[in-house]
Amino acid sequence: MERPVLLNVEQAAAWCGITRNTLNHLRTHGRFAPAIKMGRRCFWKPEHLNAWIESQLEVAA
Repeated sequence: MERPVLLNVEQAAAWCGITRNTLNHLRTHGRFAPAIKMGRRCFWKPEHLNAWIESQLEVAA
């Protein structure tokens, strides 16, 4: 079985082009990609981050 690629908070923030503080703020308010919790740490799959990025597209007014 192949192990999935998981990104820690610093890597996930860099992947999305945001700061760690912004990621934590969005996550605590339920406005970020779903995390995988292992103990006290959170990890993200790149495909979940990409889906979240796509969901942030603004519709032109």
